[in-house]
Amino acid sequence: MRALLVALGLLMTAGSAEADPAVVDLCEVTDERLAELSGLAARGGELFAVNDSDNGRLAIQVMDRECAITRTITTSINPFDVEDLALAADGTLWAADTGDNGKTRETVALHAVSPNGSARLYRLTYPDGKHDAEALLLDGSGIPHIVTKETIGSALVYRPASALTEDAPTPLEQVARVSIAGTDTPGGPLANRVVSRLVTGGAMSADGRVAALRTYTDAYLFPVPDGDLAKALEGDPVRVALPDEPQGEALAFDGDGGLLSASEFGDAGASSTVRVVAGATALAVPPAPTTTEAPAQVDTSAAPPPAAGDDEPPWLVIGGGAVVLVLIGAVVRRSRRRA
Repeated sequence: MRALLVALGLLMTAGSAEADPAVVDLCEVTDERLAELSGLAARGGELFAVNDSDNGRLAIQVMDRECAITRTITTSINPFDVEDLALAADGTLWAADTGDNGKTRETVALHAVSPNGSARLYRLTYPDGKHDAEALLLDGSGIPHIVTKETIGSALVYRPASALTEDAPTPLEQVARVSIAGTDTPGGPLANRVVSRLVTGGAMSADGRVAALRTYTDAYLFPVPDGDLAKALEGDPVRVALPDEPQGEALAFDGDGGLLSASEFGDAGASSTVRVVAGATALAVPPAPTTTEAPAQVDTSAAPPPAAGDDEPPWLVIGGGAVVLVLIGAVVRRSRRRA
């Protein structure tokens, strides 16, 4: 019974923790070239941003910390639907050409863009059919992980099953599932809880020890203490609300551990705001190691052996188990209503 009560306690505390740090406006994006800002990365005093609408060419806008575009990295690539941006340790910008709202693409793509605009194209294939995906994470070894945008069920995490090559499509393998519950945080293109659980962007801290995924309304911080990103994404994250972004899709970490978020302009909007949660990486605390308490030793030497027929009747054992299951079910239902 004690073990069952411990299990019940774990159910009561399962799921994402919640943090309530200040979300501060950093700067205002007014340039129409980023009206559909969908991907963001940061290094030093520069922000790198990509627009969802490419107009026939992949262009990465470089902004200062006041959101003014200072230069443009232009490539010769004509992408299909770029949805996220990630910055590798060597300065390469990885553009996730993985959007597929209509589920029509036989392959998706990653574009590795150097600062001078030269680019390498890597085509990828899913093992289980077509997916729409808007989040890209590079783990500590630089391996790309694509996180899908699922309207039903958990978001799925894929990574290349072999080394990337430009010669032929590289197969992906599914390595994790990410369970995100709906929230009441205001924002997004529609006011409903489904919108609040769709994964629309991702980011990794510079040291690879914290991963972040976002929805239209919230960000989720996952500690990655041992470098195993797939394992980390199936753990319990810390949720940070990002309220009132009309169509929040961009997410990045800056060098100081701050979490940057940004939105498209939204319907009839003339600008959007890049915001920052200072010190966000410190919020993602790895879980404490679990310890198993040794059961207490009971002296039974003086206890008489049970008489025949003194065993607990089957109805009592079954009844006790049923009560615990009812309690567990009640806790699960209650936690879902709170989520």
